[in-house]
Amino acid sequence: MSQTNADEIKSLQMQIHELKTKLSSARRDAPPEPVEDFELRSADGAPVRLSELFDGKDDLLVVHNMGKSCVYCTLWGDGFTGFAQHLRDRAAFVLCSNDDPETARAFAAERGWNYPVVSGAGSGFAKAMGFMSDTGSPTPGVSAFKRLADGSVIRTGCAFFGPGDDFCSPWPLFDLLGGGAGEWSPQYSYD
Repeated sequence: MSQTNADEIKSLQMQIHELKTKLSSARRDAPPEPVEDFELRSADGAPVRLSELFDGKDDLLVVHNMGKSCVYCTLWGDGFTGFAQHLRDRAAFVLCSNDDPETARAFAAERGWNYPVVSGAGSGFAKAMGFMSDTGSPTPGVSAFKRLADGSVIRTGCAFFGPGDDFCSPWPLFDLLGGGAGEWSPQYSYD
């Protein structure tokens, strides 16, 4: 790598860091959104309210997952397995699948996901949070919530998931390879 390339890369990394710092600040400064206390379904199918997912904490991260049919959402879900305990040390952490409770529970067990999984199928939750189109097509991402002293819930931030985002470590690692990710796409199994 030439010194010119190294200098350009370093400059771009600094610009990205500065922009991420500004983005974090803008997210913190954005007014919170009041949120309905949606009724979701636990992995065993029992009703569970959004406000009940906080696990004794004031903050909650909810991953909006498209469900078993999406290999990309599976990649993100698998990746959170390594970070779940760290995330749950700071905030409650739950994956909300677009699948029915039985499918979500079985798939989470098959993948070895070590964090709570709920089903949002048919609840209107994903649509209200901006993670489902008007035609019913889900989109992956994450929402951050805070439970207030009066028990009400607000959303303090959200972000969409996609190849190259900051929420799935393989993408920036692949970017370091000569051909980037190339034609690679996630698989359900590597047997």
